[in-house]
Amino acid sequence: MVDLTSQYQGIKPAVDSAITSILESAQFINGPAVKTFQSEMEDYLGVKHVIPCANGTDALQIALMALELKPGDEVITTSFTFIATIEVIALLGLKPIFVDVDKDTFCINPSEIEKAITPKTKVIVPVHLYGQAANMGEIMKVANANGLFVIEDNAQAIGSDYNHADGSKRKVGTIGHIGTTSFFPSKNLGCYGDGGAIFTNDEGLASKMRMIVNHGQSKRYYHDLVGVNSRLDSIQAAVLRIKLPKLDGYINARRKVADHYDNFFADIPGIRTPVRGDESRHVFHQYTLTLEGVDRNELNQFLAKKDVPSMIYYPVPAHKQKMFEVFGSAETELPVTDWLTHRVLSLPIHTEMEQDQLDHICSSVEEYLKVKG
Repeated sequence: MVDLTSQYQGIKPAVDSAITSILESAQFINGPAVKTFQSEMEDYLGVKHVIPCANGTDALQIALMALELKPGDEVITTSFTFIATIEVIALLGLKPIFVDVDKDTFCINPSEIEKAITPKTKVIVPVHLYGQAANMGEIMKVANANGLFVIEDNAQAIGSDYNHADGSKRKVGTIGHIGTTSFFPSKNLGCYGDGGAIFTNDEGLASKMRMIVNHGQSKRYYHDLVGVNSRLDSIQAAVLRIKLPKLDGYINARRKVADHYDNFFADIPGIRTPVRGDESRHVFHQYTLTLEGVDRNELNQFLAKKDVPSMIYYPVPAHKQKMFEVFGSAETELPVTDWLTHRVLSLPIHTEMEQDQLDHICSSVEEYLKVKG
């Protein structure tokens, strides 16, 4: 699905030199590379505070911890996402409230959020899925009208620009009260291990989260808050420093692949290509088709025989996962989520794709449809 080997070859001298430099300095934790990456990321995002951490799941958990929520408080989010989004809610004794997504963008539906608000609601966690931004303009209106915090799960859309109705533009992940991301290797901005970060413009929240990531310390051995041990190591920061200036180029390469797919599949019955919302720039962490009248699992298996990887993100929505049975969420009616769960299929998309690879992928999908047609 992602060719990290070829990407590495393109930046190998810089990466090897940077890693060697870290090894020689022996400053593996909170070294200069981490602090410099933090500053460079703040500049790129146009945000006041970036707090690096160990992974994207930790980033979400730390963001929630900073809000001083109480057990039983409700967090409205989407079921159509990777499990980490909801896992941290449950870990903190909070209650996930699942609402449906928009059929076109795959992201949380703002009108459904409004219907789900109760006196116990404290937070909204929209997920910018597959590289497409949720409708943050409407989400922030709902949040502000009801005094709710917004934590953006931006693990799949780093680098996306969001266009507000007033003509202003901001990076996705910097619009809510807190944004989080993952630097897992396959992400658009990925390191060579685990890594994550938290973003905010709020001085108070930034101060809390800096303490939480480092055992709740205000200074060494003085622990003001219950915290965790979640730090981005220097080697990962060094890799990210090399990749960050290339991120927009990586995004443009992915968008060119998406353009090719869009054009090829435009007039093929049974295939709906991703919708690109007007509010934002889709950065295509995944290229996800919606299949209608096509056996998704059979196509998935057919492509595997053709040496074409394809993935189902995600085969079981969060509200139907066994781990959340305690919340009774399996009874929640999410018709769009359930509909998409049985129809989405993601094709390979990455920065190093070549024309012959694209031709083989497209022709393989077309071959299956002709055989079944």
